[in-house]
Amino acid sequence: MTFDNSVTEEFGWTAFGIGGSDFYIHPVVFREVARLGVKRILDIGSGVGGLAKVLTDRGYDMVGVEYDSAGVELSRKALPNIKFYHFGVEDDPLLLLREEGKAFDCVLSTEVIEHLYAPNLLLSYASAVLRDDGIIILTTPYHGYLKNLLISLVNGWDPHLCPYWLGGHIKFWSRKTLTEFLAANGFEVIRFRGCGRLPWLWKSMMISARKVPGTVAQKTS
Repeated sequence: MTFDNSVTEEFGWTAFGIGGSDFYIHPVVFREVARLGVKRILDIGSGVGGLAKVLTDRGYDMVGVEYDSAGVELSRKALPNIKFYHFGVEDDPLLLLREEGKAFDCVLSTEVIEHLYAPNLLLSYASAVLRDDGIIILTTPYHGYLKNLLISLVNGWDPHLCPYWLGGHIKFWSRKTLTEFLAANGFEVIRFRGCGRLPWLWKSMMISARKVPGTVAQKTS
């Protein structure tokens, strides 16, 4: 058996809780799911279940999938009333649909796509488990001209890119590139919002997009 060092199987979850980025991302997500009127939601990359818990408490029907087995174990222990599955976007989405029996109104994936070598797999997985007019809501660190320029002026790229972080950020998205990537994979963008900090210096961004019926996500990145 060969070892594939391009895959990080453990993210480092050790305890249930709310992460640092959740405080500025969650409010934007809450407003968006309420505006869209969705009810049945899948959280892809659910971590230790913090977002799933808060949305469940707000009356949403939540399911989580997480590639890190420690995250799944912690989620199941802390939140036995919510279903969490040990699946990644590399897995067959039919496995989840067989367990759940029906498609989802919405897929959430917060601060995940920047960690994926093949981010098209996330969109392919989401497309497969969403109903025909389903919605995907993504958040990821924001990159744009003004923010990138400021990082350069303060010589901040080394700590910003954080190359020592095993399993860290390997894709750096702008509004333009993520919008184009969604369109190429069968989704039509319907809303953009910045998350955290001042406008155009946002820490992260949220993009929501509607699945275009009859389209198929790309098979390669």
